[in-house]
Amino acid sequence: VHPDNEDWTCFEQSASLDIKSFFGFESTVEKIAMKQYTSNIKKGKEIIEYYLKQLEEEGITFVPRWTPPVVCKSESSTSHTRRPVSPAINIPESATKESLNNKEILNTSSSPSEPTAGTPDDKLDADYIKRYLGDLTPMQESCLIRLRQWLQETHKGKIPKDEHILRFLRARDFNIDKAREILCQSLTWRKQHQVDYILDTWNPPQVLQDYYAGGWHHHDKDGRPLYVLRLGQMDTKGLVRALGEEALLRYVLSINEEGLRRCEENTKVFGRPISSWTCLVDLEGLNMRHLWRPGVKALLRIIEVVEANYPETLGRLLILRAPRVFPVLWTLVSPFIDDNTRKKFLIYAGNDYQGPGGLLDYIDKEIIPDFLGGECMCEVPEGGLVPKSLYRTAEELENEDIKLWTETIYQSASVFKGAPHEVLIQIVDASSVITWDFDVCKGDIVFNIFHSKRAPQPPKKDSLGAHSITSPGGNNVQLIDKVWQLGRDYSMVESPLICKEGESVQGSHVTRWPGFYILQWKFHNMPACATTNLPRVDDVLASLQVSSHKCKVMYYTEVIGSEDFRGSMTSLESSHSGFSQLSAATTSSSQSHSSSMISR
Repeated sequence: VHPDNEDWTCFEQSASLDIKSFFGFESTVEKIAMKQYTSNIKKGKEIIEYYLKQLEEEGITFVPRWTPPVVCKSESSTSHTRRPVSPAINIPESATKESLNNKEILNTSSSPSEPTAGTPDDKLDADYIKRYLGDLTPMQESCLIRLRQWLQETHKGKIPKDEHILRFLRARDFNIDKAREILCQSLTWRKQHQVDYILDTWNPPQVLQDYYAGGWHHHDKDGRPLYVLRLGQMDTKGLVRALGEEALLRYVLSINEEGLRRCEENTKVFGRPISSWTCLVDLEGLNMRHLWRPGVKALLRIIEVVEANYPETLGRLLILRAPRVFPVLWTLVSPFIDDNTRKKFLIYAGNDYQGPGGLLDYIDKEIIPDFLGGECMCEVPEGGLVPKSLYRTAEELENEDIKLWTETIYQSASVFKGAPHEVLIQIVDASSVITWDFDVCKGDIVFNIFHSKRAPQPPKKDSLGAHSITSPGGNNVQLIDKVWQLGRDYSMVESPLICKEGESVQGSHVTRWPGFYILQWKFHNMPACATTNLPRVDDVLASLQVSSHKCKVMYYTEVIGSEDFRGSMTSLESSHSGFSQLSAATTSSSQSHSSSMISR
């Protein structure tokens, strides 16, 4: 019955659709489902009109309002759970078949909470959350879905798994804005330094394998992977002098990546979500040489990077045999550790770990390492002093550090108001394909592609004139001479693309002529209100948020022969590429978009 007029009949129909994953074609499946649902509504209307017409032919113009039947008290407990059953009506066979087909389609796409038989691995709401994510309140589940949806819409690169997104939400008490900020920073950092491939592409130096006294050792009673670190037996000064700070940091990152992998494995083995690991730190042997200033500085740097990019991965930290010098080290280190992380620390002095509330409460007796009085042989290196013959000079270490962190295909650039950043690409063969991938790390920018028959002047580093702003985080190169005129000296080959802060864009352009192509990232000026010369409040706030009118991008470009081109960025091959099928949704011009759609 219509809520405004009881003489009217109101027909309502609704459906919900939640696609967790569909091989990168989520948006396509949504469109198909919407088309089917529209068809379903149309057919439903036809069926309703058919029966209304039939009633009219029978001379029925009024049907009394339905009222629930009177039931006995003994049946009252079950009566409200039953839905009213309509009397059987003879429905034409053709209408029946079509309506049933549409109903099947609708039910298939609108009941994600009901697991489908034979597909236990599908990410279907309650079961999926219980199996892989743990207990979530409706609010927490909503935060996860909203943040993941935002990433799919704006961050067109590799989308992290739900477990990883959830870690950042938990680290910020499910404040979406704060979690989104640190997660985007972390994704950019991972992409720039190729952290996703560190386990496959980086081999630790032999010095680390011999003298770094740490390693994985079974799991604790909760199923968390267990990492054992014999810090007291480790020559931190020798390792820093022999390897440098960056090599140690990279090794710790590889340990964390291995930890993430082991958490996934244990989740499958134990049949419940395991998203963190336990760390056992033995301080037997810790003394004042461990407080060597460069060593402590390296430790603080490692803690800072790990805290920013691996939140909520430490389930428990067991510190054993803490000596008298430990409070000094703890005073130096604790301010850099998050409050939530500090709550997970359990510290035992001397042999207290062997008593009640000690190690046996967290680790099975069978896997307690032999050096702690257990029966299990632990294969963690014993550490020891690093031979001074392996020490390297400060210059050698500095060069090695630079080499380590410049082993990335991405470059950083700063973009200022009035000073765009430009990249020159020379094309010899027409029909070559220019591909690009960039992240807008700060501010909003406009991306352009230009073509010129003549080469611009050699790149010059811009002093930024009156701005007098130095840019330690990226270079700024301008190629287009100020006397050049658009349409005479150079032409635009793609429509300008406005990119917002936090977006990740991939695309490609098939060149029509040889010559010189210029990729340009330009500061995006907010348009003023059309009806007045006064700026809008939103414009003023936006301009205040961009410090010194500065933007920052991280980019990679590549030229591919047309015969080798199989989609955006595929020359990196799937084993090296940082892009998933979601790059198909990349925002770009029509020609670039059609190329990106076949990206793997």
